[in-house]
Amino acid sequence: MTSYLTSQVTTGAAPWGTRPRAANRPVRWAADVVSAMREGARLRLDYGAPSLWRVDRTIEEIGREGTPYAAVEGVLRGFGAYAGEVIVRQTGAEWWVSGGEYLIRTPDDRLWDPIEEARRCFAGQGSLRLLCQDAAAERGAGG
Repeated sequence: MTSYLTSQVTTGAAPWGTRPRAANRPVRWAADVVSAMREGARLRLDYGAPSLWRVDRTIEEIGREGTPYAAVEGVLRGFGAYAGEVIVRQTGAEWWVSGGEYLIRTPDDRLWDPIEEARRCFAGQGSLRLLCQDAAAERGAGG
């Protein structure tokens, strides 16, 4: 998958210059969840890595309440997009679309799926905070 996506790279775009077209939807989803959480849950999200701890706790609470997945699918997508934007801003990563899925490609060519990680978090098996921590870590560091 990495080689396929890497072959689709468009060169010359600076991380904070023109955003890739693939970023349009996830950026909007992230902004929507930031606004909804601020207004509805009084949860302030600032696109900083520490805020992902609060996002993980919020997703876990939703899951513990027994909320059906179908009822929160859009919110989970928004939380995943938010985590992806945190990674983009921390690492200079880019959004990619592959097979209809929105992924993050960090500058070291690693791929991450924060939207799927939000779903895993809802199921009690993931963490957006840890995903961001792993994505921001230098590849091969400590080894």
